[in-house]
Amino acid sequence: MLDPVSSAPLSHAANPHGRHGQPLGARARAVVEPARCAAARREISAWPGFAPTPLIDLPGLSAAAGIARIAVKDEGVRFRLGSFKALGGAYAVLCQLKARIADATGVEPSSADILAGRHDQIASAMTVCCATDGNHGRSVAWGARMFGAACVIYIHEHVSQGREDAIAGFGAEVRRVSGTYDDSVRLAAAAAAAKGWTVISDTSYDGYMDIPRDVMAGYSVMTDEALDQWRGQEDAPAPSHVFVQAGVGGAAAAVCARCDHALGAKRPRFIVVEPDRAACLFASVREGRAANIGGALDTMMAGLAAGDTSLLAWDVLAEGADDFLSVADDGAAAAMRLLAAGVEDDTPVVAGESAVAGLVGLLGALARPEVAKALALGPESRVLLFLTEGDTDPELYTRIAGRPATAVRASASD
Repeated sequence: MLDPVSSAPLSHAANPHGRHGQPLGARARAVVEPARCAAARREISAWPGFAPTPLIDLPGLSAAAGIARIAVKDEGVRFRLGSFKALGGAYAVLCQLKARIADATGVEPSSADILAGRHDQIASAMTVCCATDGNHGRSVAWGARMFGAACVIYIHEHVSQGREDAIAGFGAEVRRVSGTYDDSVRLAAAAAAAKGWTVISDTSYDGYMDIPRDVMAGYSVMTDEALDQWRGQEDAPAPSHVFVQAGVGGAAAAVCARCDHALGAKRPRFIVVEPDRAACLFASVREGRAANIGGALDTMMAGLAAGDTSLLAWDVLAEGADDFLSVADDGAAAAMRLLAAGVEDDTPVVAGESAVAGLVGLLGALARPEVAKALALGPESRVLLFLTEGDTDPELYTRIAGRPATAVRASASD
């Protein structure tokens, strides 16, 4: 029933420096502190249109997979932007704008003041920019429009037209450039340095560390919600495993750090999953450092198509991740269709191509006894997954899943 997801090619690398059963060390814990995460949650939860995204139990899939529980955090409905990225980029835009207004006026404004237009002159003089595979740029553009800043977004040649149009729909200037995501990151940084713009990036590199911490703090909100919702199940034991997909690693590191804040030594076993054509974190654990990989990075999982590991993310994952998996595109397409159809009486779920790598890794590991044993997966396992995007490119989703997301959601409400 779970084939061809479970049979798709998969590779496993254990982390020899993982600290399972121990709290993270000081260096990892300093990347995104509890106070920064708490501030992000207070702020974001007060924004217009905020609502926690659902945690959906999939008992049919759990039974078919032979484990105790699978629950998925559905980020496809976040702020109607279609992905968890809405939490990070827009929040970092606000943090930078607040700092600029405070420098100019001597008083840090509230977001309510900014939304009310009381600092429009300062806000409109600020330009934010970033590089994106689609979802992060949409968040930055949305945040810039909401808070009154100008915005320029760089996309690489493989970003779909649908995702470009969605970014432009928030009023951003979109510039398409040759090369990969990592090439667009470098071009955006160079343009910002030349023009005095503020880069709002979800990756970190030498000389650029603080803003990505705010982005990661924004991402931590979905982890807080997921853990609260999981605990809300009566007498529910904590997750035994968390599988999170990764590009540069920022979201995975944010989830890992927040699990450490909440659970410490009792945090779940943490598994990072990447496309096999863009597995910079897999390379990092093999090399014992934050690795950079080359190549076209031409994975269908476009939001994960990154070759340069985020330095901050690696500070967390170098000891917080227990295992790393790489998975094939064929498995991702099959997983999208599996979730859209639902197993037994499971609720059909819309998940985009970059959202399902964690599920592919889980089912692939369970189908391989030696990998399942290495990951301590068995009948009592309770797995938390993050479906990090919905149909952020509706046309592409329909082509892969075999029917539009509207039809999937309609079947879920029947």
